[in-house]
Amino acid sequence: MRSWLISDRPAFPEVVTDPAQRRVLKFELLVVFGITLGLSGARSLLSLLDSLLRPEPLNEQQVALNVPQAATGLIDLLKQVLSATQLIGWGALGVYLLYRGGMKLAEVGLDRTRPRRDLLWGAGLTALIGIPGLALYFVGWQLGFNLAVQPSTLTESWWRPITLTLSAFGNAFAEEVLVVGYLLTRLRQLGWRENSSLFAAAVLRGSYHLYQGLGGFVGNLVMGLVFGRLWQKTNRLWPLVVAHTLLDVVAFVGYALLRGKVSFLP
Repeated sequence: MRSWLISDRPAFPEVVTDPAQRRVLKFELLVVFGITLGLSGARSLLSLLDSLLRPEPLNEQQVALNVPQAATGLIDLLKQVLSATQLIGWGALGVYLLYRGGMKLAEVGLDRTRPRRDLLWGAGLTALIGIPGLALYFVGWQLGFNLAVQPSTLTESWWRPITLTLSAFGNAFAEEVLVVGYLLTRLRQLGWRENSSLFAAAVLRGSYHLYQGLGGFVGNLVMGLVFGRLWQKTNRLWPLVVAHTLLDVVAFVGYALLRGKVSFLP
């Protein structure tokens, strides 16, 4: 395990020292996150402030993640697919910018050289993060720090598990590529220390979950610290994408199947 974590790690990218190139990288970061997850973080903060200003306690308010987007089934299906496609496109943008800047996919761990190992590590991370994360959510909800999160309110249909799985992968690909692979690489190129960049990325991850409440922020901050540190040690991104996808599939599809059948679910 130790040899995989350390000896396989590629060399860090060179720190960019040219002032003009540094300005370009900083502007690129501003643009990318200004139209993707950074914008989501700002909106999420406003959603939390709106929830806090309401007379009802947070745990008596509800927020739904995957909701119907049209009254007609076929149109709803297509819009759900387009939403997932947009998320995948966000991740693809990060991959493209790194590749366009001269980096190989292997340098951020998106190559296909070790699929079995990536899948196994992803499954292990799912258990490591998923069980404590679920417990943290329910504790936070009961204590009034979280809203009642409904992972899916889609009506029952043949395509519901398909679109929920696509949504899970879209979330995972966008977040892990942009917040881990892309952002941490760019911060390395700007000369940030590993701990500082790790914390910044984790705060960003927590920020766009603020709509769930303070517990959602803390839980995703911790997840960001674990995932980010693992990537810093290994430069393998696929295990993070796999783990995140599995976590969301369990949450989205599992909730859709159990909603109304299990009393403690919101």
